[in-house]
Amino acid sequence: MKRTWLLGFGFFSISITWALYNAFVPFFLENYVQSIALVGFLMTIDNYFALFLQPWIGNRSDRTRSRYGRRMPYLLIGMPLAAVLTALIPFHTGLFTLLLFMILMNLAMSLYRSPTVALMPDITPETGRTKANGIINFMGGVGSIIAFGVGSMLYDVHKSAPFIAAGIVTLICLLVVNRSIKEERDGVNVHTEQSVIAKKPRISLKKQLDRTTLFLLAAIFFWFVAYQGVETLFTLYGKNHLGLSENASSFSLTFFSLAFVLFAIPSGFLGKRFGKKKMIMIGICGLFTVFALVTLVEDLLMLRLVLLIGGMFWACININSYPFIISTGKEESIGTRTGLYYLVSSLAAITSPPLLGKMIDSFGYSILFYSASVSMLMALVCMLMVKQDNESLNVSDNGLSQ
Repeated sequence: MKRTWLLGFGFFSISITWALYNAFVPFFLENYVQSIALVGFLMTIDNYFALFLQPWIGNRSDRTRSRYGRRMPYLLIGMPLAAVLTALIPFHTGLFTLLLFMILMNLAMSLYRSPTVALMPDITPETGRTKANGIINFMGGVGSIIAFGVGSMLYDVHKSAPFIAAGIVTLICLLVVNRSIKEERDGVNVHTEQSVIAKKPRISLKKQLDRTTLFLLAAIFFWFVAYQGVETLFTLYGKNHLGLSENASSFSLTFFSLAFVLFAIPSGFLGKRFGKKKMIMIGICGLFTVFALVTLVEDLLMLRLVLLIGGMFWACININSYPFIISTGKEESIGTRTGLYYLVSSLAAITSPPLLGKMIDSFGYSILFYSASVSMLMALVCMLMVKQDNESLNVSDNGLSQ
């Protein structure tokens, strides 16, 4: 459990960076681009890298051998680069330099995101991964709260301040993770993985796509279409539809993140007790209701209350989904399945902001949450086609999924 909390600093740094990126970069783009659809498209640059790089890097990290471990080399290269490039974003001198810093920063983030996530199941037995995912996402949620809360205040001081702070935090988190996690010492299946890799150096992506995995990936796609679209465009929704200030709009997302943090660890324990699929289904139904209610809300206090409830339901989904996708495969394919998880979530993030931005251009900002509600319904349909998770299935004595 101590190692899990320390590993959470990796997720903490990722969450801070992405939360600040999604909250404030749209304001930079808005100075040069009038179309919300184009703003949404430009905000998906990171996901194009994730689409191609993260499955490949996840697969490659499964087969990497170095004195630093399988995953750590990617962190040691990617995190310092990401820290510097994040800090450079607010110092753009025009649209070209803004896009250049965004692209390079997103490329650096893609180098270490999948390996960081894959470290959790690497050092955690299968039976404890749902609870461990709750812990590390708790840390990630704390990062989002700090980003939206403290970041909003720093943004008022100077637009560069939150980005510089995020870069410094990333470097500190790399130091913590590198010093505390030793893969050869802490890995739960080191010897098994080494023998498997010696016999089979390449893991087939195609063989990972059984029926259960395909429907689960489809569900992940649809709920991320809803979530990514709302997260990316919410600050513009608050500013231009509800008449909030940029500060109040970004700060409102703190309530969603706060509820996610408070419910992250309980969601992991509930997923272990009642099953990951059941908790995900509850979360989908709840978030569908929340998104539908937001369309009726015009009062700031009520908006933040609804977002607070939404964060709890998002925890039910997000905490249990990654351990679920891992549990449908074998231990030697953890990095590969992590890459598939991010492949699908990246496809959603590429699709959602430009599509919802175009719909906003055509129908107004109210369409944002109607569309998100429909997407959550599609996720529910896909989850109904997924088999029950391993809490309700027979698992072999060595803890590997069947």
